[in-house]
Amino acid sequence: MKFKNYLESITGIGIYPLISLIIFVVFFGLVTLYVMKGNKKHFDELSNLPINENDNN
Repeated sequence: MKFKNYLESITGIGIYPLISLIIFVVFFGLVTLYVMKGNKKHFDELSNLPINENDNN
C-alpha cells in the first residue's frame, strides 16, 4: 500500500491542507500590510545597516 492510500483512509485529513493554506494567506497578507504601511525611515535604516556598521564606532 502506498503512503497516499494511508492518508486517504484517515477521516478528516482534508482539513489540514485548508488550514495550512489559510495560515499562509493570513501571514502573507500581514507581512505585506506591514511592509506597505511601515515606517519608511526605519526600513531605510535597516537597509543601510551593513553599510553603516563601521560609521557608528
